[in-house]
Amino acid sequence: MDYKDFVDRVRRQGSLGTDDEAERVTAAVLETLGERIRRTEKENLGAQLPKELRKHLLKRLDMEPFDLEEFYNRVSSRADVGYPTAVELSRIIMGVLQSAVSEGELKDMLSQLPENFRELFGKEPEGPLSPTSG
Repeated sequence: MDYKDFVDRVRRQGSLGTDDEAERVTAAVLETLGERIRRTEKENLGAQLPKELRKHLLKRLDMEPFDLEEFYNRVSSRADVGYPTAVELSRIIMGVLQSAVSEGELKDMLSQLPENFRELFGKEPEGPLSPTSG
């Protein structure tokens, strides 16, 4: 998948008004994901993405062990959107990411994340303690 197609999918699925909005939120999500996975994994994942996306994933070199709620909080802050919007757009972007990389690479990346991060990829929230449970 090329960069324009990725951004267009995010814009359409996220009901965003412009490509600039889609690019800003995508950058926030990928930068945050890049903080949460090991360097070798973000390099492997980034190798399957267009360079315009790869740079966001590789922006931060070190890996930090933070939870899903913190993931959404960081996306919210970076993208300048509310928490519920950050949750919704993070899931949309991860869905587009899922279709842009190989199944094996996706499994490798998911192996580095806590189980509840799978809700980013369409799995139902784990339970009442999930940051997105009502």
